[in-house]
Amino acid sequence: MDLPSEKPLKIHLVNSTESPEFTHLTQSLTRSSIIGLDAEWKPIRGQTHQPTFPTVSLLQLACQLGHDSDESETFLLDLHSVPLPSIWELLRETFVSPDILKLGFKFKQDLVYLSSTFCLQGCDPGFDKVEPYLDITSIYYQMQHKQQGRKGPKETKSLATICKEVLGISLSKELQCSDWSHRPLTEEQKTYAAADAHCLLKIFNVFQDNIVKKGNSSNDMVELHSSGVNLGLKEILEKHDIDDKIIRIKYFEASHIFQATVSSENCQRIAEVDVAVSRTSSRNTMPMNESLLKIVRKYGEKILLRESDRKPKAARKKAKKHPSLVAVTREKQLDNTGDWQGPPPWDLSLGGDGCPKFLCDVMIEGLAKHLRCVGVDAAIPSSKKPESRELLDQAYREQRVLLTRDAKLLRHQYLIKNQIYRVKNLLKNEQLLEQVQETGKRSFLVNCLMVDFA
Repeated sequence: MDLPSEKPLKIHLVNSTESPEFTHLTQSLTRSSIIGLDAEWKPIRGQTHQPTFPTVSLLQLACQLGHDSDESETFLLDLHSVPLPSIWELLRETFVSPDILKLGFKFKQDLVYLSSTFCLQGCDPGFDKVEPYLDITSIYYQMQHKQQGRKGPKETKSLATICKEVLGISLSKELQCSDWSHRPLTEEQKTYAAADAHCLLKIFNVFQDNIVKKGNSSNDMVELHSSGVNLGLKEILEKHDIDDKIIRIKYFEASHIFQATVSSENCQRIAEVDVAVSRTSSRNTMPMNESLLKIVRKYGEKILLRESDRKPKAARKKAKKHPSLVAVTREKQLDNTGDWQGPPPWDLSLGGDGCPKFLCDVMIEGLAKHLRCVGVDAAIPSSKKPESRELLDQAYREQRVLLTRDAKLLRHQYLIKNQIYRVKNLLKNEQLLEQVQETGKRSFLVNCLMVDFA
């Protein structure tokens, strides 16, 4: 999925430190003041005796190059292929670089899993901090607060919802639970992963533009810069919030004046200190501009992992008695509820009209559109967040088969077996073919193959 921008996404898969893509990544990090971070991993299915964190398979870094919001590169760092010790130091420096603002969406969980993944490969202690950092949820609620004049709702909105409201685009999440450990990655997975990281940059740019338009970004910075230049070196070093660029300028001015009055031997020593200060202050990175620095100082956050964050928490479930034979048999029956059980409600033998009718729950609403494209009557829930009972009532009332990927829906005692079906595929085009095959309407297949599912 391409985000609505003038240029298509530039996606680079990095699977070796010897590859041109890795060189391009390291160069891009030196030119970036803002990066979007995201990670993908294979979900852990079922219960395990020993609690463990998922192993991160892919780390996405969307780099906004220079101070141009239209120029960006997105890198997919394949953690299954790249030796983790070879990139550990690079990522640690990036995560704490004061010259790079890191963007994320609830990235603390990603950082916990990422740190665990690197520790398992001998990169102890992994990662413990990301700073400066801005969470997209914080940015979203700041914009909502400015627009509505009130605090944002307590509920946390999804990244897809925020993208829809802020950027006006639909961010597909159907590959979120796909197998990210399988290699090679599909083109759809690469595009999905890149879009997740790149949209963070686009949302932040909207936020930054709003601040600039309101004139909140320049006044304080001008005052800071002018007052800082008139300070002496000692006063500057005592101020914690002074611009790092001013510190370097003042230090070099003082050292050059001093060099003119000392011996050549001492000049050489001071010159070495100059180089050390320069490397420490701006090591391979480009300093933030004043507008961005203002935003970081006002809204910046940090992620700091505690020791307790590094230990997987055991599932907080009450001890259950061993199920009886009757309960086990009933459980198996419920698991099979997702398959066709008897004739559907539109069957002629039941008084139906013979025309398939479906109700797609909120998890697969996109499938309804594709079904309608091939002439199938498909509806979506009447409300945005329907309860299970509401879905079942609507399906029964309208004589539809409820399509869902929510296994919990299959475990209600009052379900009518021939009015619910659990969709097995993740991709919408595959879901569509699955429904055509299950309903026995083979005549639709030719039409399905002609539809553009992009």
